[in-house]
Amino acid sequence: MMAPTVLLPYQQDWIADRAAVKVCEKSRRVGLSWAEAADAALTGAADRSAGGDDTWYIGYNQDMAKEFIRDVGFWAKHYQLAAGEMEEEVIKDEDKDILTFVIKFASGFRVTALSSRPSNLRGKQGRVVIDEAAFHDDLQGLIKAAMALLMWGGKVRIVSTHDGDANPFNELVLDCRAKKVPYSLHRIEFKAAVAQGLFKRICLSTGREWTPEAEAAWVAEMYAFYGDHAAEELDVIPSSGSGAYLTRAQIEACMAEGIPVLRLAQPDGFSLLAAHLREGEIKDWCDEKLLPLLLRLDPEQDHFFGEDFARSGDLTAIWPLAQTQALGLVTPFVVELRNIPFEQQKQILFYLVRRLPRFRAGAMDARGNGQYLAEVAMQEFGASRIAQVMLSTEWYRDNMPQFKAAIEDRTLQLPKDADVLADLRAIRMEKGVAKVPDSTRGRGSDGRDRHGDTAIALALATHAVFEMEPAPIEFQALGQIRASAQYADYLG
Repeated sequence: MMAPTVLLPYQQDWIADRAAVKVCEKSRRVGLSWAEAADAALTGAADRSAGGDDTWYIGYNQDMAKEFIRDVGFWAKHYQLAAGEMEEEVIKDEDKDILTFVIKFASGFRVTALSSRPSNLRGKQGRVVIDEAAFHDDLQGLIKAAMALLMWGGKVRIVSTHDGDANPFNELVLDCRAKKVPYSLHRIEFKAAVAQGLFKRICLSTGREWTPEAEAAWVAEMYAFYGDHAAEELDVIPSSGSGAYLTRAQIEACMAEGIPVLRLAQPDGFSLLAAHLREGEIKDWCDEKLLPLLLRLDPEQDHFFGEDFARSGDLTAIWPLAQTQALGLVTPFVVELRNIPFEQQKQILFYLVRRLPRFRAGAMDARGNGQYLAEVAMQEFGASRIAQVMLSTEWYRDNMPQFKAAIEDRTLQLPKDADVLADLRAIRMEKGVAKVPDSTRGRGSDGRDRHGDTAIALALATHAVFEMEPAPIEFQALGQIRASAQYADYLG
């Protein structure tokens, strides 16, 4: 079924997504319910063979129910669909009568607006639309009841603005991002909707002249109207988001004794040494410290890594992960580098990655100076194996929930190390997104500054595991031979 072209791009994208269950976190007044009414009308008018079905709309008050059914009626007329007028019906729900609003189609299907009591969905079939889900009294019970319709080929659509980060709707969104549930997730921010034509459409509907100046003034007016609540109401950032992202108990439950954290720091004068002296010293360190750990890796397990880059001040952290047969993630060791020249960071990274058995993928910080190392690693190991990640608010928003889920589920084994614990505790909720704030600085066991460096490296490593397409294992045949050669004579 084609999305109506009269709708804006984000509305079309929503309708075109035919996932069994889809969720949308959105700004106020971007017209998604209106678009959903168009989909309900088209679905109600279609024959069963063409995907036709009933739609059960659930808002949190009667005014929403009436408005939705009126919108369905508008679309039925717009598309010249054979449909009746809005009717009122009373249905029995346990101990009370429930007023519903209905539009019936010649196909035999109907669109019905119900109250938000979960029991109202008993015995129903078809599509369920839960609108402004964050504001329903029993969202979890409502979703549970709606999911029962999937058994008979139904679909569930859950749409809402946010109402705080502890709200069950936000928890559902985070579960989607963490891939704990196989639902399709959409996000519609106010400014993105405006960029796709929202204000132009409003002008078209109201007879107002559109100009760039009028649009800018209208956007400013909307932000002024919502004031302190604009971040939640317009920018789709749940309110009250602050504090540590991971508790000490969650982290310590994943920690295990005996996982080494290798730390290498060089004085400022090291970068002034001749190249062969720097290379020789780093090779000796790799052979003495890294190689014994690499030779202990299980050749039957897939291996990944994440890397957070720093040249001076902060640390470069390299975090390998081994994926066990039970699909748990084990940390064999962690590497921290402080004040190491670019070429020697490359030397250490290549030495390590070339000896990872069944190396599948790595994700690297490609911001600023890190772009060089990420690029040469991609050239060496292949674009399908190395992700050059520009860390951004959007990246953290999409990837941190899955990272957190691995820790909450205890499927991720970490080194029992005070500095690593402090780095992971440095992750904070900032405007609804989990990240290490730029202003955060901690003091490590060596007395020097840290900036959550190992936490970022671990988040990148889990990104490599969960989000990157695995590289063909055939690539690792030569690498495994190299890893077995304790005295391989190359700098790597």
